Amino acid sequence: MDRLTRLADILDIEIEKLNVDRTIQGRVKRQMERAQREYYLNEKIKAIQKELGRNEKSEIDELKKKIEEAGMTKDAFDKALAELKRLEMMPPMSAESTVSRNYLDWLLAVPWKKKSKEIRDSGRAEKILEDDHYGLEKIKERILEFLAVRQLVKNPKGSILCFVGPPGVGKTSLGRSIARATGRKFVRLSLGGVRDEAEIRGHRRTYIGALPGQIIQMMKKAGTINPVFLLDEVDKMSMDFRGDPSAALLEVLDPEQNHMFMDHYLDVEYDLSKVFFITTANVIHTIPQALQDRMEILRLSGYTEPEKLEIAKRFLVRKQREATGLKSEQVTYADDAILGIIRGYTREAGVRNLEREIANICRKVARKVIKDGQSVSLALRPEDLQEYLGVIKFRDTKAEEKNEVGLAVGLAWTEVGGQILNIESTLMQGRGKLLLTGKLGDVMQESAQAAMSYVRSRASRWGLDPDFYRHLDIHIHIPEGSIPKDGPSAGITLATAVVSALTKIPVNRHVAMTGEITLRGKILPIGGVKEKLLAAHRAGTRTVILPRDNEKDLSEIPANIQEELAIRSVDTMDEVLDLALERKLERRPVLASEPESPTVLDSPSHDADRGSLTN
Repeated sequence: MDRLTRLADILDIEIEKLNVDRTIQGRVKRQMERAQREYYLNEKIKAIQKELGRNEKSEIDELKKKIEEAGMTKDAFDKALAELKRLEMMPPMSAESTVSRNYLDWLLAVPWKKKSKEIRDSGRAEKILEDDHYGLEKIKERILEFLAVRQLVKNPKGSILCFVGPPGVGKTSLGRSIARATGRKFVRLSLGGVRDEAEIRGHRRTYIGALPGQIIQMMKKAGTINPVFLLDEVDKMSMDFRGDPSAALLEVLDPEQNHMFMDHYLDVEYDLSKVFFITTANVIHTIPQALQDRMEILRLSGYTEPEKLEIAKRFLVRKQREATGLKSEQVTYADDAILGIIRGYTREAGVRNLEREIANICRKVARKVIKDGQSVSLALRPEDLQEYLGVIKFRDTKAEEKNEVGLAVGLAWTEVGGQILNIESTLMQGRGKLLLTGKLGDVMQESAQAAMSYVRSRASRWGLDPDFYRHLDIHIHIPEGSIPKDGPSAGITLATAVVSALTKIPVNRHVAMTGEITLRGKILPIGGVKEKLLAAHRAGTRTVILPRDNEKDLSEIPANIQEELAIRSVDTMDEVLDLALERKLERRPVLASEPESPTVLDSPSHDADRGSLTN
C-alpha cells in the first residue's frame, strides 16, 4: 500500500508536467501560426505592391537615402543613422518603433541646408518698405543698413531686433515687410501667455507624444535655414513651476550661442545663426534685463496726426473699401473728416481704432448700397461724422482760457500717447500739512514732497515768511481722480503750482512743462518726449519747458512741430519759474550769514550725484 501511494504521487507530478508541456506547446503553436500568417500576408502585400510598381525599395532604404541627402551636421547624421539601425531591429508594430520613426521624421523635416535666395537690392527693398509703411524712418534706415552689410559680408551673424511700442503702430506688419524686402520666408510665434520652458526647448523623448519646441517647429514650417522669425509679445511671457521660458530664450537670441542651439527633443545642435530674429513688445520693463541685453531695441513711439492722416489715405481707406465690397466712387473721405475721426473718435498711438471707425462707416455705406442700389455715393465731411459714428467720444484737454494762480500745465506719457495734466494747488489755514489727491502713485507723491522741500528752502529768498508752512495747509490736486497717475515727469510742474499759489503770481497758460526736480532745484531728464510734445501741440500750448538733458531727443520730433512750439531747455528750477510765471520772482540777495543754495554750485560731483539719483 505504501509503494502504491508513493507511485500515485509520482504519477501525479508527471501528469502535471505533461499538462504544462501540452499547454506551452499549444500556445507556442498558436503564436507560430499567427506569426507565419502575418509573415505570409506581409509577403503577399509586398508581392502585390511590387506587381503594382510601388515600394521598389524598402522603407529603411528610403529613410537612409533621405538622411544622406538632408545635409545634416556630422553629429546629427551619426545620430540619425544609429536611430535608423535601431528602427531596423525593432518589430514594426511596437510602440518603440513609432517613437523612433517620429524622431527620424523630425530630423528630416527640419531644414539643414536649404536657404532662401536673398534680395540684396537695397533700392528695391526701400521701395517695398515705403509701399507698406508710412513714416518709421529710423526702422527703415536700420533695415537698409542690415541689407548693406549683407552685400559686403558673406556670412554675417543673424540680427536680433526688438520693436517696442504701443499697440497698433505696425510692429508685426513691419516684420512681414522685412521678410518681403529681403526675399526670405516669414514665420511668427506668439509668446503671450507662454509659461512652460518646454514650449521653447521641447520635451525630452522619454514618453510617447513628446514634441520639439516651438522654435524647431517654426523652422520646420519655414523650410529654410534663414527665415525672418518674429517672436510676438515677448513682454507677456510668464513663469511657473514648469520653468522660465524667457531664460530659455536667452540661448535662442544670443548671436554668440545660437549657432549651437540644443532642443531637448532633437538632442543635437541646430544652427539658428542665419535666422533674422525680430521680437515685439508693448513695454520694455517686463522683459528680463538679461534678455534685453541680447537685443537691439528700436522704439516705435506712435504716429503724429499728419502721419495718421497719410496712413488712412494711403492704406486704411482703400483696405476697408475693398473689405466691404465698395467701389472707389461710392465712398470718399475728405481730409478734415479723417482728422475729425482721429481727434473725436480715437485716442491711441497707433491706427487700429482709426481703421475700425473707417470700417464702421464703410459697412453703413454698404448697407445703403444694398438698400438703394449701386448709384449710392457718399463724400464724407466732418459734419457727417455724428450721423455715422454717433456722439464724439473724446475731447482733447485744452489749455485754460486765462492765466490763473496755482494752476500749472504738465505733460504726461500714457500707453496711447501723450496727454496734458492741469495741476492745481491751493492754500488753506492749517498746520503745515501737504494734501495730495488725484490717485497719485508713489513716485509722484515723492516728487511733490521734493518740490515742497525745495520751495521751503528758497522761501526767504523769494520774500516769503520762512515759517509759512506752520500756519498753512497746501492741497495739490490733479483732476480726473479716477485715473491712476504715476511717474517722475511732474516734479517741476508741482513745484511751479506751489510757488504760484504762495507768491500769488499767475502761471502762463501757454507754457507746458515736464521734468523731475531734486532738492537742490536741479532738473533731471525724463522719457516719452515725442508723445509729450505732440500732446502739447494738440492742446494749443506755445512754449514747452524740457530738461536740458532731453535735448538729444528733439531729433525725433517732426520739423513742423518744432517750428510751431517754442521749446526751452532748462537746468534749474529758477529758469523754469522765470519762463512759467507771468512775472519774474523778486529774489533778494543771499546774506553772508545764510548758507548758499546748492543750486548755484557747479562742482564735478553734481554729475555723479545726479547719476546715482536717476539710477
